[in-house]
Amino acid sequence: MKDKSDVFERFRNSFDHIDGHYHILERCVPLELQMEYFKCSERMRKGKTKMTDDKYDFYKRTLSDEETTAEHKRHALSALALSNEIRAYRVLEDYVQHADPEVTNWAYMALLESRISLESELLQEKQVYISTGLGGKGEKLRFYTLILASAYVPFQDYQRRAIERELAFFLSKGDCEIERLSIEDVYVELLFLAPLRADLKAIVENVIFECNQYGNFLSDMYSITNVKELSAEEIAKIIHDKYGNHKTGH
Repeated sequence: MKDKSDVFERFRNSFDHIDGHYHILERCVPLELQMEYFKCSERMRKGKTKMTDDKYDFYKRTLSDEETTAEHKRHALSALALSNEIRAYRVLEDYVQHADPEVTNWAYMALLESRISLESELLQEKQVYISTGLGGKGEKLRFYTLILASAYVPFQDYQRRAIERELAFFLSKGDCEIERLSIEDVYVELLFLAPLRADLKAIVENVIFECNQYGNFLSDMYSITNVKELSAEEIAKIIHDKYGNHKTGH
């Protein structure tokens, strides 16, 4: 477990030397698209010119025109975000409420970039963007956790109650918030919000330890990620790798 411990320790410590106001994208946006957005933003920033009234009106029309391609709408969204103007921020703020599905994530990215730029100038304070695939809420990041049973034996009712109770206790103690908890036959899925410096490893391992006081029914094999939720196929593979074809024993 040393490698896992080192990863969590480095993650927590990474925030110790960062000064400024944190911005966390609340929407779940794939990391690949986030990277694409920032590369596009960087390219456009190099050729940035002042946002004239004509350009502003043109970009507004571009977003409202149903015939406009997604590519042109992405360009308009990025241009408005880079303008560093309140009026452009208001356009973005309104657009994300009814954005075209194919550019919705791009619109949220543009809105966040616009907000960061404006606050940096108005408050004269460094603004820090924190990027994860699962996003977050307020000043908390969203995490996905998968915990397996110690054997391929369906959880009993008292075990399910123990899992619910211990998760609620330790997550609350760590100022975390449960968004979704699913207790299936031989695994547990959890989606929760956690403060930036929360000791996630300690929380999950305390839950497993306390639950196992009632019969060692949880494995110490678990996953925590803020990149994406695991699909049903990915979970099935993990279960197969752990239990094999026989699905018996510890």
